[in-house]
Amino acid sequence: MIKRPLMMVERIMYADPETPVNCVYTAKIKGEIPEENFKTALLKIQQKHPILRATIDQKNGRYPYFVGQKDIEPIPLRIVERKTDEDWFKESEKGWFKLFEDPKKPLAELVWVKGQDASEVLWIIPHCIADGTTGVTLMRELLGLLDNPYYPLIPYAAFESVNDFLPSDFNAGIKKYKAGIYLLLARIFFSIQRKSKKRNLGNYAIHWKMTPEDTKLITEKCKSNGISVHALLCSSVMQAFRDVQGERAKGKVISPVDVRHFIPEIKEDHLFAFAPTVELSVKKNSRDVMNNAKQIKKELTEKINKMEARELLWMGEHMHPVVERMIHMLKSSEGGHDITLSNMGKVNIPNDYKNFTLETVISPTVAFPWLNSNTLVTSTYNQQMDFTFMSNENFLPKEEACLIKDKAIELLTTSL
Repeated sequence: MIKRPLMMVERIMYADPETPVNCVYTAKIKGEIPEENFKTALLKIQQKHPILRATIDQKNGRYPYFVGQKDIEPIPLRIVERKTDEDWFKESEKGWFKLFEDPKKPLAELVWVKGQDASEVLWIIPHCIADGTTGVTLMRELLGLLDNPYYPLIPYAAFESVNDFLPSDFNAGIKKYKAGIYLLLARIFFSIQRKSKKRNLGNYAIHWKMTPEDTKLITEKCKSNGISVHALLCSSVMQAFRDVQGERAKGKVISPVDVRHFIPEIKEDHLFAFAPTVELSVKKNSRDVMNNAKQIKKELTEKINKMEARELLWMGEHMHPVVERMIHMLKSSEGGHDITLSNMGKVNIPNDYKNFTLETVISPTVAFPWLNSNTLVTSTYNQQMDFTFMSNENFLPKEEACLIKDKAIELLTTSL
């Protein structure tokens, strides 16, 4: 049974007991499903994933702990009547602000926006236990079990600490000295960091899909030009910020990378929250979207090849004394980047089931409490690219975000 402190990276996504930071994963299905199938599916999923049988204890230690609960309640299912095609969006926004504070309830909730012909299902999960791959896993397992209660799930043991991921030749002595230097520098940095008087107010999300035709055009042209879709997305979005914001644009994006690429012990179907990030930029005077994309692809490849994800996790554990300062800075600093851009790629979930059809998967939404909460998440399902763009009115007014979105779409499709 789990009993361990939250890792440093988990603590940042946890923020504090009064600040919800949740990811909401949504899928739309067509067909009728008995309510009992949901309850059976949720029990099996909870039995597989140890973190879904744990709660967060903030009161009995210096730092918050994950604590396994022997008599934890089942994952709650909340059923909402589906009246319009936009009801899922309202429930997604509502899910941002759910606090998982009940010591007997798990760190997850499922919402079923139930209609006669069509329904949406939404996983609401604290970001401190989930990344994008987690959302895909939970949705795939849920749909598989809704269609077939005997769909196989294999339980796994929870890791006990970041030491579980360290190689046998890891030199902790030398690294500890390096970690001490980083901690000292972090203390100095946070003490002199300039803070804005602005605060995050008025979170919002914008959602849209590209047509299958435009999606195909983008992927084929990227392939023929020797660039990745992700590189073109970064280049187009950064240029859109420049075109709309002018001198206020930073010319930088933060790009999360799936940690499972670096630490294979964390399986694709294991719940995990840490995603190491890479900062990507374009030269100030370069406005050629395609050439910028080629440079971004090169920069991204180089930085990923140099990334030491195991060491990053271990180093992070020596930064616990400054986590609260980090969180305060994120809530009060404008940051040095335009946006965090997370490209989940093709979503690995079947669409044909015996008893229903999976019509579409919607990119996750999240309402970060940070001042610079600019976040773009994209995924591809059923030959369609899907986007969610999140921020807050006090940092990036929604009207301006819509202009950036429209410009990015224009650049994505015309630069080819």
